[in-house]
Amino acid sequence: MVAISIKYLGGLRCEARHEPSGTKLVTDAPVDNEGRGESFSPTDLAATSLGTCMLTIMGIVARRHEIDLGETTVHVVKEMSAAPPRRIAKLTVAFTIPLPADHPRRALLENAARSCPVHLSLHPDTAQEVRFDWVG
Repeated sequence: MVAISIKYLGGLRCEARHEPSGTKLVTDAPVDNEGRGESFSPTDLAATSLGTCMLTIMGIVARRHEIDLGETTVHVVKEMSAAPPRRIAKLTVAFTIPLPADHPRRALLENAARSCPVHLSLHPDTAQEVRFDWVG
């Protein structure tokens, strides 16, 4: 169990504190929803959570199998619904992995990413498109 404390700062901004570490982050409502867009919005954090979770689980599996992921990157694009209710309609996740496309553990690593808790927790109406580009 992890506790997170959140305080409203006014002006559609919130400060969240990760209780175990004391790390803080600030959210801001996006410009298209009455905010200033000066920081991650809550839905930006959901998109960020998906990308970082997928890469973290891939990293755990890579470490267990002594695979060097190098400077693997993930690019996430969040699309909001056009019609009410306002929600995340689609998340596109693109990995760039500096390993050869014929890597013997490719399927293991891709399956690890797809098994991350955030990916498995998102509502089924939220489309998730995941692409792996093996460029090594």
